[in-house]
Amino acid sequence: MGKRNTIQRQLVIAAVRTLENHPTAEEVYNCIVTEYPDISKGTVYRNLNSLVETGLLNKVAVPSGADRFDHILTRHYHIECTDCGAFSDVDTEYLEDIDLKIAKATNYKMDNHDIVFRGLCPKCQAKLQKQGH
Repeated sequence: MGKRNTIQRQLVIAAVRTLENHPTAEEVYNCIVTEYPDISKGTVYRNLNSLVETGLLNKVAVPSGADRFDHILTRHYHIECTDCGAFSDVDTEYLEDIDLKIAKATNYKMDNHDIVFRGLCPKCQAKLQKQGH
């Protein structure tokens, strides 16, 4: 039997799509609770994990912070600003064979990988230049 398409699931998917910034679970909750104050944090977290398990959302593991959620289901890379925390997609070719290369080098049976690039975004670079750094 498939998962029910509850209003809570619909709210969670809509919030991830609306926020468009690869939100954390906390940001998804904060987005939903403004219009639906009775929804619990646990309900949002459970639905996010369920939507990832069923393949309707992707979870991006971020070693330096909270996991983020993505409504774009094709494989792609992400970049995070080390100053303001902006998080976005990288428009570049996805390296399909990297899992095979890593598996061969390590003898691991690969599942997948998350690569998050880090650097200073254009807005923060401009801010620093303005400050004379």
